[in-house]
Amino acid sequence: MSALVVLPTYQEAENIRDVLTRVRAVVPEANILVVDDGSPDGTADLAAEVGEELGQIDVLRRAEKSGLGPAYRAGFTWGLERGHDILVEMDADLSHDPEVLPQLIGAVTDGRADLAIGSRYVPGGAVPGWPASRRLLSQWGNRYVGLMLRMPVRDATAGFRAYHRSIIEKIGLERVRADGYGFQIEMAYEVSKAGGTILEIPITFRDRIRGESKMSPNIVTEALVLVTRWGIRDRVNRIRRAR
Repeated sequence: MSALVVLPTYQEAENIRDVLTRVRAVVPEANILVVDDGSPDGTADLAAEVGEELGQIDVLRRAEKSGLGPAYRAGFTWGLERGHDILVEMDADLSHDPEVLPQLIGAVTDGRADLAIGSRYVPGGAVPGWPASRRLLSQWGNRYVGLMLRMPVRDATAGFRAYHRSIIEKIGLERVRADGYGFQIEMAYEVSKAGGTILEIPITFRDRIRGESKMSPNIVTEALVLVTRWGIRDRVNRIRRAR
């Protein structure tokens, strides 16, 4: 199967060469697509240079920063149009260890999963260096997601994952509208509702060393509002069907 690793970037000039080199070394047969949202620091140009050196690396240049969800939708659409069978999400800041890529891709390739998630909150997963308050907030946020959406996923906000193209085609990218954490949750939710098999693989998530985080309170708030809205909507629909 042909795998495409999609790397959304904004202001990642300090990390892009390192992450591309490491991904290429671990999964040399995979293709890589850098989806850059108009980074003013030259991230896209650096990615293109590395692509010329290593091969099988493309750069999709977008005019402006528009969010994680739109970047992944654009990258997945690009990959589907070019016939890739497995589409991988991964951060470009090296908080996701490229060494786990063969496990994620392999779980989809061998049919164990339609969606394989690199999970911080299954046995073997870890978030070293996080203060207890941050870890508990993230864990309880994910528990709230599971409760509201009735979805048995321990780390629904995780951004390190691999999908089989068939499940993406089944749910339809045009139906997934959220950004940020909301995008990750909505994708997992749609896969679950479509009857797809979701497998969580333990990972160690490490905070970035170089560059600035793109996370903001607005992204977290958006996700919580969307989850609450989806949960209430689905409960109302179940009551209506029961009548």
